[in-house]
Amino acid sequence: MSTILVTGADLAPQALALLKDFEVVYAGKTPTEEDLVSLNKQHDPVAIIVRYGKVGAAVMDAAPSLKVISKHGSGTDTIDKVAAKARGIEVVAAAGANAAAVAEQSLALLLACAKSVVPLNARLHAGHWDKATHKSLELGGRTVGLVGLGAIGQRFAKMADAMGMRVLGFDPYAKNLPTYIQPADLDTIWRESDVVSLHCPLTDDNRNLINADTLAKCKRGVIVVNTARGGLIDEAALLAAVQSGQVASAGLDSFAVEPMTAGHPFQGQDRIILSPHIGGVTTDAYVNMGVGAANNLLTVLAQRAAATAA
Repeated sequence: MSTILVTGADLAPQALALLKDFEVVYAGKTPTEEDLVSLNKQHDPVAIIVRYGKVGAAVMDAAPSLKVISKHGSGTDTIDKVAAKARGIEVVAAAGANAAAVAEQSLALLLACAKSVVPLNARLHAGHWDKATHKSLELGGRTVGLVGLGAIGQRFAKMADAMGMRVLGFDPYAKNLPTYIQPADLDTIWRESDVVSLHCPLTDDNRNLINADTLAKCKRGVIVVNTARGGLIDEAALLAAVQSGQVASAGLDSFAVEPMTAGHPFQGQDRIILSPHIGGVTTDAYVNMGVGAANNLLTVLAQRAAATAA
């Protein structure tokens, strides 16, 4: 029986049912490269489902039978795709499987920022009644600029449109956009947006896309939301912009280094709303991502088997 390695501690029962003809081995919640290399040498899997940790050349080389690496989700930045291609290993992702969950998290963070949900909650719990002194931001009629218009970005755009927001979007790969998304270049997004929300994968080209220069181009008092990848933001620059008031508030679900540890400069900043990269972590998304990852790897294995038989 062939083996599939899961770089995590579990997989949805619905996904396991699809993989019933394979032995499934789990690497645990926080697998290191050494863990994955050791498990691959021991089990020589034909496929890896990537949940946590990074899969690089050393991990791939430890599994001579490896044919496909399937992401439990949509972001493949933790997989060395160049190394995989050089070894004839296909990389696939469960695109869209967590779109609803992440888009909803983006909206939650945006509303928390615009309506000062977290600081007002803390103030009221401490006995303060700030009705006479506090004014929240109304989002209807404001402009939101989206960077990335895949399944998540487009779903969030639909929510923003429903609230009466003007939606600008940048994505050089997106086609057949709905009429409520106005295509725009990045300079236009920086210049015209009241809210900037990130929904793109992390690449070498867009690392630190949000930095001191781009933030300086934005409207004073802009809101920044990131449920994509932490590496898209220069965190020191964002912190400085929040402290200066150039950025009114930020809602962040991903960070340059994860997990975030004690002493991070964002901690204790009441205008930076934090969540621990859980945008895609819902019961429904867990099932959708597991099933998507399983189906994707089964498709690749079937194609490889057919090509070998031909």
